[in-house]
Amino acid sequence: MSDYWTPAHHAVEHEDAETLARLLADGTDPDEVFSNMTLLTHAIDAEGDGSLQSGQPLTVHTTAVLLAFGADPELADPAGRTPIDMAKHYGHDLAVKLLRAHISGRAAGNR
Repeated sequence: MSDYWTPAHHAVEHEDAETLARLLADGTDPDEVFSNMTLLTHAIDAEGDGSLQSGQPLTVHTTAVLLAFGADPELADPAGRTPIDMAKHYGHDLAVKLLRAHISGRAAGNR
């Protein structure tokens, strides 16, 4: 069903950090919105849901790639969920820490 998602959201859905990084390097907007989710809220949702379904530990690689390419760690999706809201919903502490570090870094850079 690869034609359902945008290429970047498809990479996020499949936790394909390598393809996601290539798309972002080629100019995909890191704050792209599709199907009521930003790429960042989608990444955290996919990481959380993937962990629940597989029983494997939570991963953070797609979230990290998005933040490295400038995704806004405070941008709410159309449903009003922020990336931290989504991370807390899944108990995704690694993502919460990563998001907070980026938010703090942005605040320090704006002084």
